[in-house]
Order: sequence, then C-alpha cells, then structure tokens
Amino acid sequence: MVKDWQELTKLTQGAPVTVERVKLVSSGIAIEGSFDLPNLARLPAEDQVFVMTFVKCHGSIKDMEKFFGISYPTVKNRLQRIGANFNFIENFPAPPKTNEDDNVLTELEKGGISVEEALRRLQR
Repeated sequence: MVKDWQELTKLTQGAPVTVERVKLVSSGIAIEGSFDLPNLARLPAEDQVFVMTFVKCHGSIKDMEKFFGISYPTVKNRLQRIGANFNFIENFPAPPKTNEDDNVLTELEKGGISVEEALRRLQR
C-alpha cells in the first residue's frame, strides 16, 4: 500500500529519517541499504508546499505574495530560511570574451607574442 509523503512527515515530526528499503514500482525490484532522504524531503510539510508553490509560480515573489496573502519581505525571509537547509554550489560565470582577447590569442598563435605576454594582456 502506497502512503502519502504527508503521512510520513506527520509521523516523523521532523526527526531524522533513514530509508532502508526502496522498491522500483515498474519492475518490483527492491533494494535494501541505508539511504538518506534528499534535503527537500527533509523539510517540514509546510515548507515543501511553499517550495512547490514557488516553482509553480515560476519564482515570482509577487505571485507568492498574492497566493499566500503575505508581504514581499515575508516571502524573501521564508525562502532564505528554507534555503539555509541546502548546500548550494556557487556558479560564477566567466567574464565575457572581448575582441581584444581574440586579438591576443591570434598573436599568440602566430608566434608574435610569448605565452607570458598573452597571459599578462588577458589578465587586464
């Protein structure tokens, strides 16, 4: 019998949970071991609903304000509180390449400048 995730959340009341058996529905194959729940599944039910609504609203804080009848700062604060449960990877985009960069690389390829000179120019 399949149980709803909300029932599990009520039973555990925020206590840490380890899953020891997983069954693939399509094949009936069961895997036993010790599996931690994903961070999102460890959130309290109301925070999971909040995150799902945020995704449904396509990340629009204005839509979240309307949906929950709360203020912009309240939405932001709640998202920050929920986000503190996750480890995020910082992703810094590379600076845009300029025509000057292409010129330096072309000069380097033709042997017109040294590698050291190319690096010096590209670091500006």
